[in-house]
Order: sequence, then structure tokens, then C-alpha cells
Amino acid sequence: MRRCLPFVIVLLCWWSQVAWAHKPSDSYLTLRLDGATVVGQWDIALRDLDFALGLDADQDSAITWGELRARHAEIAAYAFARLKLLADGDDCPLVAGEHLVDQHSDGGYAVLRFSAVCPHVPAGLDADYRLFFDLDAQHKGLLNITLGAATESGVFAADAPRLHFDTGGGGSWRQFRDYARNGVWHIWIGFDHILFLLSLLLPAVLLRRDGAWAGRERFPAALWEVARVVTAFTLAHSITLTLATLGVVALPSRWVESAIAASVVLAALNNVYPVIGERRWAMAFAFGLIHGFGFASVLGDLGLPRGALLLSLVGFNVGVELGQLAIVAVFLPLAWWLRDAWVYRRLVLVAGSVAVAALALAWLAERAFDMKLIS
Repeated sequence: MRRCLPFVIVLLCWWSQVAWAHKPSDSYLTLRLDGATVVGQWDIALRDLDFALGLDADQDSAITWGELRARHAEIAAYAFARLKLLADGDDCPLVAGEHLVDQHSDGGYAVLRFSAVCPHVPAGLDADYRLFFDLDAQHKGLLNITLGAATESGVFAADAPRLHFDTGGGGSWRQFRDYARNGVWHIWIGFDHILFLLSLLLPAVLLRRDGAWAGRERFPAALWEVARVVTAFTLAHSITLTLATLGVVALPSRWVESAIAASVVLAALNNVYPVIGERRWAMAFAFGLIHGFGFASVLGDLGLPRGALLLSLVGFNVGVELGQLAIVAVFLPLAWWLRDAWVYRRLVLVAGSVAVAALALAWLAERAFDMKLIS
């Protein structure tokens, strides 16, 4: 039992993250530098603004345009007090523009348009971002910035609130690196994608014998099973990510998100009532095609520079794979170590899969029927 304790602690810590929210807190900031002028748009989730400012005046769990319009000045003051732009260290004062409302895949967003005039044409532009970090240390600000003919991206985090950009551009390598970093981050916060993959990988260190699970005897066999599942998932979502990003194929966001939730349900229940057996790689490929559309929606929110479309797409996909491999590198040694323990076979595999299926069913109901259960 003692050797199970580290794995159980890791599982509980990770599960607590998954349980409180499926969609993490993000905002989307777009900047365009034209000479000494910066033109920007900031999309901030209404649910996050409501938590910070209490926008829902009548407490009916719905933020109306009237409630939002009445607080426009307060929203702008709150947001812009937490964003600074600096041209070579000199402040570029922000001037609020029009307020709009938009829909992202996870709900309504307030859209703040603004401009800033810097004292001079900058050689380097710094963006300092502090929104919601005092309320949610996991919040991320996703930045897309256009500097002349080049477009770059970045992610603000509580431990990295300031980003620097050379207005002459950072070259192809920086573009690739930035999108790869975003790909890593988005697989790590994509709890539905992670749960689907882990549900398929949990039985990889086991064999089904006489209606019961037993630990595999040889590690290479477990490694081969993991490799088949991960390769099939990678190949499938890479295909649809590319097709969707290039505009060849498009599916409604609600259908995609609902299908992703359904894939998690089926993958988890297959561990309780095995139907697929050793062909889990086929399930990984089939549903991986759907997950690719989910990754494409994230990449669409980040924005792709037309001048470096292929490079950015490849970088993002490489980042997704690196993030995925990091998860596998943590999972497989622990799973192999515990494969013969009852904690793994009964608590982690069976009970854990039931819990994952229940959570994914709630996501499915929310996405398919526009309900609010746990989000």
C-alpha cells in the first residue's frame, strides 16, 4: 500500500484540478503596431468579469446587455488598470474605444477595443498584463500581436506577466517556438483531451484474463500498446487540425465539443465494460479526428499569421505532441510500477474511469443542450 501512496497523491491533486473546471480562465488580447500607434482588442470572459465585479445585478445567472452596458466604464477601468504597453520603457497610455459582446466556444465575452499612442516609434514593445492574477493564479492571457508584416503570439501567466517584442520581428525560429509553447500549454489545460488519452492508456499495463485485469509481465509490451494509442491519436488529430486550420473542413463548435465529451465517456466506460479490447488504438484514431477540430478552435483563437501559416501550424502541432509526450512520460512509469496493486486495478482503473465517465457526461449535457451543471 505504501508504494501506491505517491501515485494516489498525484492522482488526487490532478483530479482536483480537473473537477473544478473543464475550461480554464483565458482572455484574448490582439495588438497591432502601426508606427507609434497601437490598436487593440481585448476579449474577456463574462463569467470572469462577473466573478470580479458582480455584473449579474439581479442574480438570475444570466448577464444581459443592459447589465453589461451599465457597467461599461467600470469594466474598462478595471481591465485597463491591469494592462500597460511600453515603447522602449516609455508608457503608451491606453484610450478605451467601443464595447461589444462576442461568443467564444465556452460562452459570452466582453470585447474592449482601444488604442494607444506611444511617445515614439518603438524598437521594442513591452506588454505588462495583470488581469485576474490576484483572483485566479491559473488565468492566462493569450496574445496575438502584429508588428509590421510579422505576427507573433505569447501567453501571459501569473509567473510571466510581461512579454517583450522586437518590432523588427523575431525571425522564423521565434515564430515556431512561440506557437510550439502555446501547443504545449493547450494540451496541458485541455482536460477533456487529457482524460480521453489517459482513459485509453490506463489499461496499457494490464491484460484482460478470464474476465479480470492482470498486470502485464513484460514492459516492452506495455510500451508498444502506449505507442500504438499515442501514435494513432497524434496522426488523427494532426490530420483534422491541419484541414480545419486551412479552412478545408469546418464543423459547428457545439457538435465538436459535444463529440469530444462523448469520446471521453466511451473511452472511460470501455475500461469498466471492455468492448474494444486490444484495439484501443482504433478508438484513439477515430475520436482523435474529432479532437483535432477542438485543437483547431484553440489555434483559431490564437490567430495564425498568414505570412508564416505553415510554420506556425507545425509549431503548434509539435507543441501539442511534446505536451502529450510529457504526460505519457509521467504516467507510464507510475502505471507500470503499480500495475499489480489492487489500488491501480480497482481504484484507479475502474473507479477512476467511472468518475471520468460521470464528469464527461456532465460536460456532454452542458455542451449539447447548453446547460450549466458544473462549469
